[in-house]
Parts: sequence; structure tokens; C-alpha cells
Amino acid sequence: MNVSILGAGNWGTTFALLAHRTGHDVTLWEYDKDQAARVAETRENVKFLAGYAIPAGIQITTLLSAAIENADVIFLAVPAQHCRSVLHECRQLRERALLVSLVKGIEQQSLKRISELCAHELQGFQAKQFAVLSGPTIAPEVASGLPTSAVVASSSDQTGQTVQQAFSTRDFRLYTTDDVAGVELAGALKNVIALAAGICDGMKLGHNTKGTLVTRGLVEMTRLGESLGGTPATFTGLSGLGDLVTTCTSGMSRNRNVGERIGRGQALTTILNEMVMVAEGVWTSRAAQELARDCGVIVPITDAVCSVLFENKSPRDAVADLMLRTLKSEH
Repeated sequence: MNVSILGAGNWGTTFALLAHRTGHDVTLWEYDKDQAARVAETRENVKFLAGYAIPAGIQITTLLSAAIENADVIFLAVPAQHCRSVLHECRQLRERALLVSLVKGIEQQSLKRISELCAHELQGFQAKQFAVLSGPTIAPEVASGLPTSAVVASSSDQTGQTVQQAFSTRDFRLYTTDDVAGVELAGALKNVIALAAGICDGMKLGHNTKGTLVTRGLVEMTRLGESLGGTPATFTGLSGLGDLVTTCTSGMSRNRNVGERIGRGQALTTILNEMVMVAEGVWTSRAAQELARDCGVIVPITDAVCSVLFENKSPRDAVADLMLRTLKSEH
């Protein structure tokens, strides 16, 4: 199949490598012309995924039209806050082309999931041609061929199974589900909890705190996700618990690392200005908080993260407020 990856960050580049290994013809789209030229010349994405050779068979382009015109499967791998503009530029995909989101975020301005942005921006968009792929997928580990699993969600069994069969390998096992909303929400909301986990690490609060946070974070994710149309079981699966544990514990997790620096006393603006990659949880935290308020769902961890990120609350005060909330039954 002709496969195009829109977005040459670390996960987009990694998925281009994976798609090439599975025998597909791959085109990798990069919006920055200078960056695209460097990758094409050196065959390495030093900016995002240093140390991994990009085979000559992977085409690099800055022309979005060239990337999508002959594609059978298009993977969307740009930051959530930039998806709308990319989709708007695409406008209309090739008939029967499948669109697969690799994005783990919610658009802050509209509070829309990526599938909802696709329906709004793409002419003739059909939900049956859309899927989202998510799970515990730290990019360098996938690029190295270390074994992991993920889930493909689509309203169409055929679409889900097509993606599953075309991109599963001995090191990358894909499962299927029809819970698109649940998988999109799980992948986005776990980044907010990962920020909190990083803050706890930066404060050196220990393993008990981390275990408590992950457990209660999963409850919070499930509660909000179910209210927004997700299936509770999804949040105990690969895109929920699997990705949550990975992102909250891995030293390669951008969101955990941002949280850790905040926990050490650094300012968010300083951290973001120094980052090359995007920590989706920073923007998703605000979106999740607004969605929760609209639904009347209690999200104390998300509220605490937002208070630290955007309201100048000290991490120590935020932790204290969480611990001193009204006592209640666990379930």
C-alpha cells in the first residue's frame, strides 16, 4: 500500500520506519522545508529521533498535496493544536483512502477530538474510513523494535482490521475496538495525569504517591471518558491503563518530564520555550477541565494540574489540597 505520514516528529518518523518495515511505500510529510531538506540529505531526523537511519525508500516531502494524492492510508501525526490547519489544507482525501490518527490530544479552542475535527474540516469525510491508533508507544522503543501493543479503534470493522493486519509485526501487535471516542479520550487524558506524575517525581514524593496518583488518575480518566461517550473497559485497556502507566513512569515521556521540571520549581514558560517536541498534556489539561465542567464531572487531579500550570499555585499546595479533600468511599 501507499502510506503517508503527516508529521515528521518523533512518533511520525517512528511510524514511517514501522510502515517501511512492513513493506509499504512510505511518504513522510514535514512542513518545515529546512528540516525536510536536512532529513532528506542525512537520512536521519536528528531533531526528533536521533540515531535511527531513515531508509532511502521513505520519501520526504514538504508538499501536502503530493503526500496525500496517491495514499491508500494516511496517518495523522501532527500536534493536536495544529491538526485543524493541516486538515483544512487537505480539504478532501482520495476516495477510499483511510485516515488514521496517531494524535493524543484534544483541541483546546473547540474541545474537539481529532475525529470530530476531521468531520468538520474534510469534505466528504466518512467515519467508516477513520481510525485512531493508540497505546503504550514510546517512540524510540518502537523504533528500536522493542515489543509493544496498541489498539486500533474504528466504527468500521473492515477499517480496523485492515490497519491491524497491514501494520502488525512480530514487535508491534495491534488489537481492534469500535470505541473511537474512548481511545481518543484515553490517549489524551493520560497525558494530564502524566504531568501530575512528573510533578510528584520532581518533588521526590516517592512510589506510594505515584501508585496513588496512577490509580486515582485512571478513575478520573474513566469517569470523564464515559461521560463523553467512551466505554469504561477501554480505559483499563492499552490506550488507557497501558499508556497511562508507561507515560507516568518512562524517562522518555515528554509530559512526565515537563511535570518533573515543574515539580523542581521551574516555570512552565521556560520549559516550553526550551522544548523541541510538544507535551500535549499542557493544552489538553485545560480542554479536559472545561469538558468536565460542561459534563458536571469531578476531576480533582486535572483541576490541580491546571492550578499549577496556569494559576501560579505551588505544587506543594496543590498536593495538600488533594489530600485534604472530603473523605469518601473509594467506589
